Amino acid sequence: PRPGSTCAAVSKHHFHKQMAPVKVFGPAASTNVARVLVCLEEVGAEYELVDIDFPGKGHKRPEHLARNPFGQVPAFQDGDLILFESRAIAKYVLRKYKSEQVDLLRESNLEEAAMVDIWTEVEIHQYHPALSPIVLECFIYPTLRGLPTNQRIVDESLVKAKKVLEIYEAHLSKHKYLAGDFVSFADLNHFACTFYLMDATPYASLFNSYPHVKAWWEDLMSRPSMKKLGAGMTTRV
Repeated sequence: PRPGSTCAAVSKHHFHKQMAPVKVFGPAASTNVARVLVCLEEVGAEYELVDIDFPGKGHKRPEHLARNPFGQVPAFQDGDLILFESRAIAKYVLRKYKSEQVDLLRESNLEEAAMVDIWTEVEIHQYHPALSPIVLECFIYPTLRGLPTNQRIVDESLVKAKKVLEIYEAHLSKHKYLAGDFVSFADLNHFACTFYLMDATPYASLFNSYPHVKAWWEDLMSRPSMKKLGAGMTTRV
């Protein structure tokens, strides 16, 4: 009887652990946290968002440094597994909850997966460096930190952004989404930075010169995941 009871107890504990929601540590308004949340929403995973007190330097406290040694957000917990770096967390989420209906990395198709990888890299090395300074200077610094906008940085970034968007426009004139005619992580990866550019800076009209980019963005923003998260990413502090 005793071995049987032990087995049942272990089995029950394992089941409970598997069913526990994953945890994301960081404020929902953070672009890097939002990158993870949009993937969790897309796959329909249960998760708990644990806020970090940024003004109180909560991201530099020992308990958070144990989750992310660089003192940044997000951090992520799934049972005993702790992860950091938003794009790596997002890929873990998309692999863990992959289904026939939702396969946003396309890893079962070599060519499609390669296209997802390419445009994920483009976001990291081209798109984000060009557009994020505009968001920082026009929204994050003045609104959240009380710092003046450095217009020189904004103007330089707009020049870079236009060059990047020209390439996106040419590509999206031939494909509905970045990796092909299917939504993928490559598209989701652009969510938070673009949302703030369009919603919290004076430069939403930037996309008007790139109709295919604008249509792509409007299509993405019609998705329930992005509507839900966008509603919570307040731009009026």
